[in-house]
Amino acid sequence: MAAMGSLATLASAGVGLYTQNRAAQQAAKTQRAQVDVSQQQEVARQQQLTLQQQAEQRARGEQVARTVASARTRLAAGGLSANDGSAATVTEGLQADAAASQADSDAIFRARLTSGRASLLNPDGSLTSVLRAVPTFGRALRNLLD
Repeated sequence: MAAMGSLATLASAGVGLYTQNRAAQQAAKTQRAQVDVSQQQEVARQQQLTLQQQAEQRARGEQVARTVASARTRLAAGGLSANDGSAATVTEGLQADAAASQADSDAIFRARLTSGRASLLNPDGSLTSVLRAVPTFGRALRNLLD
C-alpha cells in the first residue's frame, strides 16, 4: 500500500512536470511570437526614422542651396564677386552652419535609433520553466525516499 502511495506521488509529479513543460513550451512559443512582432515593429520604426532623417536632410540641403544662391545673387547685384573676400566668407559661413545643423540632426537620429533597442535583461523564458519544475521534482523525490 505504501508503494502505491509512492507510485501515485511519482505519477502526480510526472504529470505535473509534463503540464509545466507544456505550459512553458506554450509560453515560449507565445513569447517568440511577441519578440518577432516587436522586432518587426522596431524595423518599421527604424525605417521610418531613416526616411524622416533623409527627408529632413534633403530639405535642409535645398534650403541651404537657396540661401547661398540668394546671398550670391544679392552680393552680385551689389557689385561684389560671390567667390571672393567677404562674400565667400558669408557663403562659407552658411555652409558651415548647415553642416553643424546636419551633425546635430545625425546625433539626434542615432540617439532615437538606439533608444528603441530592447534591453538585454528582458527575460527569454528559457530558464523559468526549469526553475519552476525543480521544486516539483524535489518534492516527488523526497516522497519517494520517505
